Amino acid sequence: MKFRILLEPDEDGVLVATVPSLPGCVSQGSTRDEALHNVREAIEGYVESLRERDEPIPPPIREEVVDVAL
Repeated sequence: MKFRILLEPDEDGVLVATVPSLPGCVSQGSTRDEALHNVREAIEGYVESLRERDEPIPPPIREEVVDVAL
């Protein structure tokens, strides 16, 4: 499955990784690679928790990229 991840630096320069389609699924890291690794683990735990409670798993994302000349 694919999930959209938002990476944003906080006021201390730590990268915060948020998963919009999984409310409350947030992680962080001091580097981009660390933040992505940590958020993957968070997603796996989140989805496992949904399965244990027989709750639906959000559908994978479908995304298009559009080039715009400015």
